[in-house]
Amino acid sequence: MNKYISKNVIATVLIGLSFFGGFFFDKYINEKAYKAAYNMDGVDLSLLKEVYEKTVFNFVDPSQIDKQKLTYGAVSGMIKAIGDPYTVFFDPTQSKDFQEDLSGTFEGVGIQIGLKDNQIKVIAPLKGTPAETAGILAGDAIIEVDGQSTAEMSIDEVISKIKGEKGTKVVLTISRAKKEGTPETKTFEITRDVIKVPTIEWKMMEQDGKKIAYLTIYHFSESVFKDFQKAGYEILGSNFDGIVLDLRNNPGGLLNRTVDIAGWFLEKGSIVLTEQNKNMEKSNYKSGGPASFANTPMVILINKGTASSAEILTGALKDNRGILVIGETSFGKGLVQRVVTLDDGSALKVTTAKWYTPNGELIQDIGIKPDIEAEITEDDYNEDKDPQLDKALEELVKIINQ
Repeated sequence: MNKYISKNVIATVLIGLSFFGGFFFDKYINEKAYKAAYNMDGVDLSLLKEVYEKTVFNFVDPSQIDKQKLTYGAVSGMIKAIGDPYTVFFDPTQSKDFQEDLSGTFEGVGIQIGLKDNQIKVIAPLKGTPAETAGILAGDAIIEVDGQSTAEMSIDEVISKIKGEKGTKVVLTISRAKKEGTPETKTFEITRDVIKVPTIEWKMMEQDGKKIAYLTIYHFSESVFKDFQKAGYEILGSNFDGIVLDLRNNPGGLLNRTVDIAGWFLEKGSIVLTEQNKNMEKSNYKSGGPASFANTPMVILINKGTASSAEILTGALKDNRGILVIGETSFGKGLVQRVVTLDDGSALKVTTAKWYTPNGELIQDIGIKPDIEAEITEDDYNEDKDPQLDKALEELVKIINQ
């Protein structure tokens, strides 16, 4: 009897083990298939799905969860983890705002910002905007927006907090470096407005009997080349001896427009810049003419607000023609971003390449050093003095007289 019971117990246990063994083996197989389906480049993305499902299932009030917002937040966090401040994800609303910035019109205070020395810094206040009127200067570090620290914010998070509807106010707290002593902290309450980004201005100036075309390019937006052509033909139709090209506080913009403008100052076929992609392959962008100012005596003005495409143009003229550069070392943004539009209207801005000047000088984090250093102090700014322009005019007359 005991033998019989013992055999039955053993049989039952074996059947049970067989069942549960099959169950766990099947679960193991399914898990492997599941993880394989979500495996990409050796990364198990099933964790994202698992966290999403378990959060929605366990959260105390599921009705409060915006599932689309969760998705965008997950994507944004993934991109932010790369650690490149210029590679970012835009949800559809942010993508629309970004496109408006490129078009040259938006609502805000009128500053371009970037990351330098691990700080959110003003690349440049745009001409005639509330930020410039308030006294924001290139190089100011933005440490708070409306009392909220920017220490853990991305560039685009800071931008979204600064931008807003016309007539509303934003409070910026900045840290301003001093030539001597500790940095100074200042707070500005600025009223937002419709910002129309300027492109080109020029006027004729006279210096020691010479007629100088003083040409300023503020931003390389979509419309800049059309405006530049108009100014260029006006200058060509005037009696002039040389050009001061002012790229101070120019935060850059569209590369193709920069190459187009470079073609007016360089012989056709000259290298404007070299671009290096992720495979270490290099390609050259060359000027296409018309080379109308290719032999014109000129100098270039830059400062720490000169960035990106403006640095490209400066480097191209400096390397190809030995054009004298006056002012302060430029910002140092030499990375190329490509914008990829996604199906739902969101977008991805990805750093895809590095820029080098024609002589092979890297721009990123280094900038372009002027041949002649000249500063403009806060007092000069407040008193409407421009010692940098004065120096440029003085040096250009020397070049013309050679």
